[in-house]
This record gives sequence, structure tokens and C-alpha cells, in this order.
Amino acid sequence: MNLCVIPARGGSKRIPKKNIKEFCGKPLIAYSIEVAKESKLFDKIVVSTDSNEIADVAKQYGAEVQIRPDELSDDYAGSTDVFEYVISQNPGFEYACMIYATAPFLQVKYLKQGLEELKKNDVCYTFSATTYDFPIQRGFKIIENKAKMIYPEFMKTRSQDLPEVYHDAGQFYWKKVDCEKKFSFDGNIPIIIPRYLVQDIDTLEDFVRAEIMYKVMCELKDKK
Repeated sequence: MNLCVIPARGGSKRIPKKNIKEFCGKPLIAYSIEVAKESKLFDKIVVSTDSNEIADVAKQYGAEVQIRPDELSDDYAGSTDVFEYVISQNPGFEYACMIYATAPFLQVKYLKQGLEELKKNDVCYTFSATTYDFPIQRGFKIIENKAKMIYPEFMKTRSQDLPEVYHDAGQFYWKKVDCEKKFSFDGNIPIIIPRYLVQDIDTLEDFVRAEIMYKVMCELKDKK
């Protein structure tokens, strides 16, 4: 038995109503609900929200809605806390997957890979990850309008000689429900997503970029 949890708080400040903002013709959260349904991996798909407006949209696209308590609805509530709360309110599942409401690029094959790796390995979690598009060892800060290398020892190191570094892709997190450990990257298995399928959507600039990427991806599909 597999549970899908989609956290969708209503109080987004940088992008008002972000989770249900129209994205390429549909509310953004619709993509996450649809990929969860398309995967046929889940016995229950729950949208956890504090917003009646989000709840209505979620129901329209076929998800069950559970209203979260006030203490998990403010700016300081973490998504993993919401994930654990929904799991606790829905007993009887062996595996649970949290899918972000802002993951329009998520594909079924990566969700399936995440579950397969979780089942066959002695870990508590699998999660989506991708590579940085530039060596982070060559990054710098700006202090008083001037650049300062974070790792000056790598200033003259060729990019190809630096190890590739990965980061959270912010799409999904699978968990063995009976595991009591809190989520951590360390010791768990990343499912690598290509960079062209990853875009954080935290600001309006991110939103516009994601729409452009998505439209190009759809156009390429149509040409095949």
C-alpha cells in the first residue's frame, strides 16, 4: 500500500497563490496530482492544505483533501513535518511519497525508480536530485560590491578536474513508513533527474523560466 502526499499551503508570499497559479493552461498543482495518478503507484493521493481554494482545485483534479492543523500552516512549518503528520493520520501504508505541488516536470519513470530503489535497498528514503550546472567550488560571494572566492584554493583548477556536485531537485521523496529516522540526504539514495527537467519555482522569475522550459519541452515532444 502506497500513500502520496502533496503539501500545498495557501500563504505563498513571493508568488501569490503559487500552488494554483495557472501554468501553461492548468493550475500548477494539477501537474503533481496528474503524474501521481498516471503512475498508478498510489492507493491514496492526499493534498494537505490550509486553503479552501486549493482544496477545491485539488478535488477537481482527483485528489483527496485533508485540511492541516494551524500549527502546520504558518511560514515556519516544514514540508517534512507536514509529510509526517499526514502519514500519521493515514495508517496502514507501507510506503509514502511526498510530491511537491510545484513539480510540473516530474515524470512517472523517476517516481517508479524511486520506489524500486527504496524496496531493494536498506535505506529509509529515496529522493530526487540533480547536478549543479556550474562547479560550486568556483563560486564567490559579493562583499561591499567586490567578489570574494568562497574556495580560493580552486581558483585555478580546471572545471573538468573538479568533482561533480549534486543538489535536491525538489520533486519527490519516498519513505519506508515504518522507518523512524528523520529525512536526511546522508545515507539515502538520490534518483538523478536531468537538469533540463528541474526548475525551482520560488520567484516570479523562476515561474516564467519554468513556463518557457515546459513549452519548449512540449514542442519537442510534438515534433517526435
